[in-house]
Amino acid sequence: MGTSSALKWQGWFVGLVGLAALLVFAPLALYVWAGGGPQQAVAAHVPAEDAAVSACRIDPASKRLLAGIEVTSRAAQTGSYVVTVEFRQDPPVGTVQALVRLDGVAPGAVVHGEAVGPVWPAGVAPWCGVAGAEFTVAAG
Repeated sequence: MGTSSALKWQGWFVGLVGLAALLVFAPLALYVWAGGGPQQAVAAHVPAEDAAVSACRIDPASKRLLAGIEVTSRAAQTGSYVVTVEFRQDPPVGTVQALVRLDGVAPGAVVHGEAVGPVWPAGVAPWCGVAGAEFTVAAG
């Protein structure tokens, strides 16, 4: 017994769709495999000496605490710093943290940024400090 004409055409259709999928997705898979995928940036903790608070003041208009940040790069490559700034009261009622990101920092460069803290109560001396810093090498 022979196969019907409809089954014969279905077989050819499935074969052609499979061949088309192979022609489309094989180069894409080869491209991803050969490229090794996207490059991941590597973050590293840096010495606390790289980042420091250069000023700690209360903004008269908004009553928020502002911390001036200064980063002196000791890294061997250009990259980004993310500095965690901490704001505290005395007596301690908790801490508030803010992040400052400084991009495109070259080796040996000194860059400045500013962290905005919480609204600060009147009559309380401000305190700002660096809680930590991370450095990420620039992609490229």
